[in-house]
Amino acid sequence: MGTTLTIDDLKLDVVYKDIKNVHLSVHPPTGRVRIAAPHKANPDVVRAFAISKLAWIRRQQRSLLEQEREPPREYEDRESHYVWGRRYLLRIEKKPLPPAVTLDHRHLVISVRPEAGADDCEEVLSRWYRTQVRELADELISKWEPMLGVRPNRFYVQRMKTMWGSCTPATSTIRLNTELAKKPPECLEYIVVHELAHLIEPTHSERFVKVMDRAMPNWRNRRRQLSDLPIRHEKWLP
Repeated sequence: MGTTLTIDDLKLDVVYKDIKNVHLSVHPPTGRVRIAAPHKANPDVVRAFAISKLAWIRRQQRSLLEQEREPPREYEDRESHYVWGRRYLLRIEKKPLPPAVTLDHRHLVISVRPEAGADDCEEVLSRWYRTQVRELADELISKWEPMLGVRPNRFYVQRMKTMWGSCTPATSTIRLNTELAKKPPECLEYIVVHELAHLIEPTHSERFVKVMDRAMPNWRNRRRQLSDLPIRHEKWLP
């Protein structure tokens, strides 16, 4: 069940779900606003909540509209690609062998079969990025679990078009964006801690901020670093 809420010139999508608290999110690339509210939430309460967050919403929208986008990728030799914040030049090698991705000091090498095209190269690299995030995230989660006193039941790494990560406290499940493999490792660590903190406090409340401040005092700098980096060039979901 969903509806649209209009406040001044701002339209917000409101979805009622089986949850306990109201959640607000602003989605790229245009700053679409979504509110998830409990089924029994009074519409007037939801509206008042949205009004109280207007300044924050507009700041997030400005940030998204100003954020740099990566140029479209053609998967041609000497094209720039990023791995853990470092720039590499792409080299495509066509061999009658299983697909693979390797790094040397300057190059990101994608090995594909002779008949492979750009879409195949993109898929091979996407799978490799997913593996990179999964391996480092596994280490980071093991590091931060005892520090925060929480333990997720499972975590997934997948292509996400609207967020860097997400947490479902009801099932203790965390999801991380494959694209984080392009960013400096400290950005992934920030997202891991952010999502683990949601197992303590599901909302972005004052309590959540206090959890983050205690666990990672410089988290705002890491969030700013991630926000300032270019994001993937693609057609985003409406």
